[in-house]
Amino acid sequence: MPANVAGLRYPYTRVLLPRTRLAYVHLRNLLTDAKRDRAARVSGYVAIWLPEEFVVLYLQHGELVNASLHDGKTFHSLAISAAVEKVPAEPEYGEICFHEADDEQLACMYASQTGAPEPFPPELRASDPAALFPFLMASTWDGLLEIASDRGVNYLVFRNGVVQHAYLSGAAQGTMVERVSALFDVEHRALHLTVRRWAPPGPLPVQAPTGLVQAYRDLATQLVLRLVADGRESAPAIAEHARATLVATHPALDGLSFSGRTPRAVVADAADLTSGIAALVNELLWTATDQEGNGPEQMLRELTHERRHLFQSAGLFDRLAWKLS
Repeated sequence: MPANVAGLRYPYTRVLLPRTRLAYVHLRNLLTDAKRDRAARVSGYVAIWLPEEFVVLYLQHGELVNASLHDGKTFHSLAISAAVEKVPAEPEYGEICFHEADDEQLACMYASQTGAPEPFPPELRASDPAALFPFLMASTWDGLLEIASDRGVNYLVFRNGVVQHAYLSGAAQGTMVERVSALFDVEHRALHLTVRRWAPPGPLPVQAPTGLVQAYRDLATQLVLRLVADGRESAPAIAEHARATLVATHPALDGLSFSGRTPRAVVADAADLTSGIAALVNELLWTATDQEGNGPEQMLRELTHERRHLFQSAGLFDRLAWKLS
């Protein structure tokens, strides 16, 4: 990882917006154009250098699907809505760029930012290519190798100890072998060089859309209010107890609160979020309602009717204990 946030530059296949002052770019308009403009509906990343933080927004086919944040010390995943809110409406400082990139490179970037690297053997000097590459070949290693310096961040994807794909920052001059060798060139490279590795990355995770997150929050709140209105005044406490019990297996439930605690931003894909909400609804209604008759079914049918198509497409109804016609 480069020694400073300003040195965080990543590979790309095409520049859609060169690095420029953030004050000259309206971020939300940029993201909207990426979704609506056919020519801009590409996979890539928007990198935003703020005075003390660095934000990366990931896009696939023009849709904003994930985000990460470097807080000056480490990277971590970040909810899309929280990432966008990090950028002031009228910023005085900061820079931004929009680059097209392959989906595999995006997966590499996200994996290296949010996952713990695999250690090298203590006797191996990873910054020495004469020792590193023979070791990887001899061990027929599969995975992701990151080579980062003050010039930028580079990725090599290995299979059976051999490089299958290379995503290199900087000018594309020379062969892949020559460009990789230049990264380790003692005479020309920056002083700060780190080499880390990970297991083969999976596809870039796709966060649940902000609209789905809000729809689930509204549903949970309406369920509790309906139970209170029906005479179950302990419904908020029951809901909070159920949430606290289930959050270990469904971390997305940290994005809800029934006790006055400020809910955390949701960083989860749609399937995990839906699974957590369904588990919470099932637990709440089993505990807080009379199971005789069709009380739970009728309540769910009424409260989900307006957004029934959204909930149906997300698979919520398939996970509920009651089948709604």
